[in-house]
Amino acid sequence: QVQLVESGGRLVQAGGSLRLSCAASGRTFSNYAMAWFRQAPGKEREFVAGISWSGGSTIYADSVTDRFTISRDNAKNTVYLQMNSLKPEDTAVYYCAAPRSPVRFPTRGAEDYDYWGQGTQVTVSS
Repeated sequence: QVQLVESGGRLVQAGGSLRLSCAASGRTFSNYAMAWFRQAPGKEREFVAGISWSGGSTIYADSVTDRFTISRDNAKNTVYLQMNSLKPEDTAVYYCAAPRSPVRFPTRGAEDYDYWGQGTQVTVSS
């Protein structure tokens, strides 16, 4: 049984930084691409960032490029999202996601991911 557990979300002032973590268990973590999504109140879940199985390839939403960095530590079965220069519009619940099949490179569609964490709340005050 694959489990994803996010942590690190909290209230932060605009311009601040946070690092989110997603701890994975239940299978060989290094065989799979991983991604972060977020969902703000009243809005659809949206793609934030994705990382390949080795960590060598990353993709980002335009809204977070140059501010957020996704990384992974396969030895620790953990994927991270470093968020800098946070803005009030970054306020959302952030979710970690993984595909069921051993997909090596990330995609932007939520429909491509089968396992989701419970989410961690990030609130950015102005």
